[in-house]
Amino acid sequence: MDDRDPEIEVEEDDELQKFLGTASFGKQSREANVQKQIGLSKRPAKDEKSGQAQIQSKQERDPGSDDDDDDSDDEDEFPVSHEMVIKTHDRPVTAATLDPSGGRLITGSMDCTLKFHDFASMTPTTIRAFKSIDPNASKSSANVEVHPVNQVLFNPLSASHVLVATALPQAKIISRDGEIVTEFAKGDMYLRDMHNTKGHISEVTTGTWHPTDRNLCVTAGTDSTLRIWDVNNPRQQKEVIVHKSRAAGSAGRSRMTAVVWGSPMQGGNNLLVSTALDGSLVMWSGEGPYARPAAEIKNAHTPDTWTSGLDISADGRSVITRGGDDTIKLWDTRKFKAPITSISHPSTASQYPTTNIRFSPTSSQILTGSAEGNLHILNPFTLQPDLITPVTPSSPLITVLWHPKLNQILTGSANAETHLLYNPSTSQAGAKTVMSRAPKRRHIDDDPSLTTDTSHGISGDAVITPGGSSLPATASFASRHPTVGLTASGRSRDPRRPHMPATTPFAKGNPDAEYVKSQIPLSSLRDEDPREALLRYADKAEKDPLFTNAWKETQPKTIYAEVSDGEDEDEDEDEGPEKKKVKQ
Repeated sequence: MDDRDPEIEVEEDDELQKFLGTASFGKQSREANVQKQIGLSKRPAKDEKSGQAQIQSKQERDPGSDDDDDDSDDEDEFPVSHEMVIKTHDRPVTAATLDPSGGRLITGSMDCTLKFHDFASMTPTTIRAFKSIDPNASKSSANVEVHPVNQVLFNPLSASHVLVATALPQAKIISRDGEIVTEFAKGDMYLRDMHNTKGHISEVTTGTWHPTDRNLCVTAGTDSTLRIWDVNNPRQQKEVIVHKSRAAGSAGRSRMTAVVWGSPMQGGNNLLVSTALDGSLVMWSGEGPYARPAAEIKNAHTPDTWTSGLDISADGRSVITRGGDDTIKLWDTRKFKAPITSISHPSTASQYPTTNIRFSPTSSQILTGSAEGNLHILNPFTLQPDLITPVTPSSPLITVLWHPKLNQILTGSANAETHLLYNPSTSQAGAKTVMSRAPKRRHIDDDPSLTTDTSHGISGDAVITPGGSSLPATASFASRHPTVGLTASGRSRDPRRPHMPATTPFAKGNPDAEYVKSQIPLSSLRDEDPREALLRYADKAEKDPLFTNAWKETQPKTIYAEVSDGEDEDEDEDEGPEKKKVKQ
């Protein structure tokens, strides 16, 4: 630089720098600050409203303990330090399941829908379902009855099949993408003997998969039966187990409220355990015979209370039940007579019949929710809480699940929220991966009022219907999301979207005339005159009678009436008898 050029000192303007920011032109890479993103999902240590500690550890329940590291040990032992909240339902979440790999989440609710979530496509700012379906839809009928979801469960041996039970007599098997694969048969409600019906005749309350056979599942119904199904033969159940209740006034029947199939993977016996509304706890051999139970406890819980929670440990030696009589009881399958331990725990089964209780993957803890919205992690020997942590305060916790591969706890609550609790150091993938991603940048398409509808090329707030009324700005959002805003019959709420015709047995749409003529047998009979078709075989019937050979000689002569012209008809009318005069 020339020495004669003056030197110019540039003073930094902080205000201008703040206004302009540090962004540069050109292509920019999005890099996530993992520690910052994980820190944003950390659960608060105290409730700001009540000032009470959110995590109650062993040390807080036992002030005399000398171990100062109990609190941190609990956080490492139980994956509850961080959480991801999913708000995709409108009503209480009654069922939730994760596939064996932990990549897909399906939740069911009292809003009568199933929501599909994929962790691979979610970011901290785009936590939403990619698909919503109505599980009450049927292959055989166009009429759709709306019912809440009682159970949704991935096949533990095959992630392609999901068992779905609603308040209908027919359970379904759907694919991981929501397509109906199998719909089980419905029984005859007029048959009294339940052994002779091909399926349930009333509501299916719950169901579960066989622990070692991917093709078998069992469903429990309010018709006092358990039915074992083969997914390859949905026309009739493989086995039917009828529970004969001895309760007075029940006519030998009682509603089955819960069922679980024990796994022999860790050396235990293959057991099928179920509970009924009459308070009984019944156990059968998992591989049969099912003519009579292997053991039965008549008054395991108070009769006429809904025992919604039932689970069996991985070794098949312990059974845990949560009854509608405000108790939790632990049973030993080797001495199936009286509970080993029993504690008092307020029940929510009267309001939410799908409230469950589950063993952890290693059976070293027991999980359940409470009416106050707390997650209780219990000791399996004493049933005393090892950890109590609020998840949805003042809103009951309905369903819980501890996924073995993700090491994350899934909860569904009455306030329509689904929570995934995890620990960054011990959990894998799932919510941890989602919360580690960089937030998605806001796009103009995220605001429907500023979005141009690509299907019409006009702004969403300027849509004019043929009647002259303008549509709200949210109409463009509905047009871009065809699975959002459907009526009970499956018709889109968007008046601009045409109604798709129902699938017919002949083809995917309405078949044309050529297709009907070439592919459907006897379709030409619709356009044929029945009189001409009858006269075509008159000579053959006279020469070679098929049914009148024994009286062939005495048969009267068949006379066919001739078609007369209009003139002859008028003459016949004139020659006929006069009509009677009408009395006035």
